[in-house]
Amino acid sequence: MGRPIGIYEKATPKHLSWLERLNFAKELGFDFVELSIDETDERLARLDWSKEERLNLVEAIFETGIRIPTITFSGHRRFPMGSNDPEIEREAMEMMRKCITFAQDVGVRNIQLAGYDVYYEEKSDVTRQRFIKNLRQSCTWAEEAQVILSIETMDDPFINSIEKYLAIEKEINSPFLFVYPDTGNISAWHNDIWSEFYNGQRSIAAIHLKDTYAVTENDKGQFRDVPFGEGCVNWEDVFATLKKINYNGPFLIEMWSENCHSIDETRKAIRNAQDFLYPLIEKAGLK
Repeated sequence: MGRPIGIYEKATPKHLSWLERLNFAKELGFDFVELSIDETDERLARLDWSKEERLNLVEAIFETGIRIPTITFSGHRRFPMGSNDPEIEREAMEMMRKCITFAQDVGVRNIQLAGYDVYYEEKSDVTRQRFIKNLRQSCTWAEEAQVILSIETMDDPFINSIEKYLAIEKEINSPFLFVYPDTGNISAWHNDIWSEFYNGQRSIAAIHLKDTYAVTENDKGQFRDVPFGEGCVNWEDVFATLKKINYNGPFLIEMWSENCHSIDETRKAIRNAQDFLYPLIEKAGLK
């Protein structure tokens, strides 16, 4: 046993089968892949996979030894739980129920939720209250299924810090609700790294490693496709803090290279990320 380090599905070539994708991750030395169920029709369709399709995924996991312990469930960006449209709200909750069942079937332990009340609609106290109501119901289903839910710190002011998550955690009061911090998103909003991780240490399920460009008065920032080491994340500070709080959970390298021109180009992009992050992780005594 050791600290698991995984790679995001969207960092791997999109055309690969799951058996090929897990073997690709294995070749690069990863312990797991984080599966994506995003707002596209293509990936939302996974919620309705047949038993045979789900079994094929499980067989690929057993054949390769590369796990899929987490799902990035960002479909709620398009169908938010706080929506003012009753039909969208209903669809959001049906998707949530299906995702928990999917996780049960394929052995996923952790469903990462996007920390949005709404994304494409106007925010209000009502959208927040509706999100809280529906998150509480989601946690009830998760408790019954023994699958944890974890809220990502986002590119959106609604939950852009662990501090904001902790307020929601107290309101929901579920032992199956956690936070999934994103190093880039936390840094982009100028949160204090020590305070964030120290105060939230008991609630962290996993951590996304990502770089970003900071939000400023004149710039909305950039929350994806920022090369590691070129953004605003103070990596030595982040890893030193995680060492001080004795964080022993997984790291997930979050990057988007699934549409590279060739598999070799994708492999090179991932290797570059590993070459940047791994020495820093080792220097901090976290590997």
